[in-house]
Amino acid sequence: MNAQTLALLFRPAKDQSSVLLLPVVAFAIVTALVMTVVGGAQSFWAWTDPEAPIYQALAAIALVLLVVPLMNLGGAAARLSARRRDERLSTLRLLGVTPAGVTVMTVIESVLVAATGAFIGALGHLAISPLIGMIPFRGAPLGMSAVLLSPINGAAVVLLVLLLAAASAVLGLRRVIISPLGVRLRTTASPVHWLRVVAGVAVLAGIFVMMKVFPSVADLAVTIVVLAALFGVALAVLNVIGPWVLKVEASRHLRRAQQPAGLLAARMVLDSPKASWRQVSGVAMTSFIAVFAGTGVSLLNVMSAGDLNDADAALAADIGTGLTITLIASFLMVAASVGVNQAASVLDQRDLHSSLHRLGMPMETVHTARRRAIMSPLLTVSIGSALCAGVLVFPLLGMALMTAPESLLTIGIVLVLGIGIVWSSTQATRPLLARAFQEG
Repeated sequence: MNAQTLALLFRPAKDQSSVLLLPVVAFAIVTALVMTVVGGAQSFWAWTDPEAPIYQALAAIALVLLVVPLMNLGGAAARLSARRRDERLSTLRLLGVTPAGVTVMTVIESVLVAATGAFIGALGHLAISPLIGMIPFRGAPLGMSAVLLSPINGAAVVLLVLLLAAASAVLGLRRVIISPLGVRLRTTASPVHWLRVVAGVAVLAGIFVMMKVFPSVADLAVTIVVLAALFGVALAVLNVIGPWVLKVEASRHLRRAQQPAGLLAARMVLDSPKASWRQVSGVAMTSFIAVFAGTGVSLLNVMSAGDLNDADAALAADIGTGLTITLIASFLMVAASVGVNQAASVLDQRDLHSSLHRLGMPMETVHTARRRAIMSPLLTVSIGSALCAGVLVFPLLGMALMTAPESLLTIGIVLVLGIGIVWSSTQATRPLLARAFQEG
C-alpha cells in the first residue's frame, strides 16, 4: 500500500470537514483556558509577605478544580470522531497494515490536530492576557506581565496537550488492533463494570479520612499540596463512577420505556455509557466546584459579619473575586465541553440518523430521544457530584456553612445555569441533525 492510498484513506469524507475541525476547536479552547488558569495562579507565587500562603493555598485549590476538568475535556477532544477514525483504521488493518503502522499513523494524525488547536489556543491566551491582568487583587490589578506565561511554561502546557492527545490516540486503538472486523460491523461493546463504583467509593472514603486527619497534623505548605492533590483525585474518581451510574439509570429507563423516544434514548446511553458521560461530565465537574464556591460565599458572609481590619476585609474581597473567576471559568469549560461533544456526537452518528430516516422515523422523535439521553441523567450526576464534594468539604468547614442559605442558593444557581447550557447546546446542534436527515 503506497503513501497516496493511505492519504486518501485518512482524508475526511465529503461534507465532513467538521469532523476534523471539532477537535481543533476543542484543543484550542483547552490550551487557552489551561494557560490562562495557570498564568493567573502563578502570579500569587510571586508574593512573599505573611498573607501570601493563604492566597497560594486558595490558588492551588482553584487550579486543581479547574485544570483537572480541562484535562478531561482535552481527553474528550482527543477522542472526538473516534467512531469515524476507528472505521478508517480498521480498513487499514483489514488491508494488511501492521498494528505498529496503524499506531504511528494515528499518533501523528492526533498530534498534528492537537498542535494546530494548541497553537490557536496559545494565541488566544496571549490575546486575553491584558484583560485577565486588569482583575484586581489586594487593591491593585495583577498586570499582564504577572498572568502571561513565559515561553518555557507555555511550551510545557502545549507539550502536555500533545502528550494527552498522543496517549488518548494510543488507548483508543486497542479495539481496532484486537478486532478490526468487529469495529467495521459495530459488534464491539463499551463495557462498564460495577467494580468501578466499588473502587471509586473506597477512594472517596479514604479521601474523607485524610481530609479529617491530615490538616491537623501537617504544616501549611504540606496541607496545601495534599488538599489540592486530594481534590484532583476526587474529580478523577467522578469520571470512573459516572459511566456506571448512567448505565444503571439507562437500564431502568429501558425497562420502563413506553414511547419510541424513551426507548431510543435509553439505547443511546447503553450503546456507550462512557460517551454519554462525556456529554454531561462538564456539568458534574461544575457542580463539584459549586459546593466549594457556595461554602466560600457562606464563609465570606460569616467573616463580613464580624469586625474586620483592612487586611481581613481585603482578603474577603479577594476570596469573592476568586470564587467568581472560578465559576466563570468552569462555565466556559462546560459550554465548550457540552457544545463540542454534542456536535461531535451528531456528526459521528450521521449514518445512524440517515438509516432511521429511511426507516420512516420522524426527525422530531430522534431529536427528542437525543435530548432525553442527555438531559435525563444530567440531574442525577449533578446532584451526585455535589454530594461527593459535600462529603469532602464537611471535615474542613462543617455542615453549618455547607447548608447555609447563601451556600445552597449558589449551588442551586450553578446547577440551573449548567442544565440550561446543556439544554441550549442540544437545541443549537439540532440543525446538524436536520442536515443528517436531509442527506438520508
